[in-house]
Amino acid sequence: MIPIVCIVGRSKSGKTTLIEQLIPEFIRRGYRVATIKHHVANFEIDHEGKDSWRHKKAGAQTVVISSPKRVALVEDVSQDFPLDELAARFIREADIIIAEGFKRDRHPKVEVFRKGVHPHPLASELENLIAVVSDEPLQMEVPCLSLNDVTGVVDIIEERVLSKHRDR
Repeated sequence: MIPIVCIVGRSKSGKTTLIEQLIPEFIRRGYRVATIKHHVANFEIDHEGKDSWRHKKAGAQTVVISSPKRVALVEDVSQDFPLDELAARFIREADIIIAEGFKRDRHPKVEVFRKGVHPHPLASELENLIAVVSDEPLQMEVPCLSLNDVTGVVDIIEERVLSKHRDR
């Protein structure tokens, strides 16, 4: 199974921004990266009037869009799938999966916390927290790094997640 690390935090804390910075650093170190984004509400990736949108509107449960450079799947589901099942169903050629959200999942987590956005971190509510990334120093039971310390975050993920996977 591909190792997974979850980037968690409250809304507007900077999770996506951190992921955007982590991906190139992992690639620079030779890793193939996949991501899974959890969204609490319904979402649309099709655009009205496009062929794939028209297929869904006509009643297709699953639509696959394929080109020489990209494949996309739009499928109606009856449940919110667990992270492990999403990874197993959809991701093959990766060395690490970075998941955005999934704060209740069992996988290792890095919390993004901004004091100006929320009064306190989620850390005490999280299982398997390996680091906190923050805009201010915090006294935590796990390493607390600056929002700008992307190499430090990747170092921790390599040490705490990827090395354990290699050892298996």
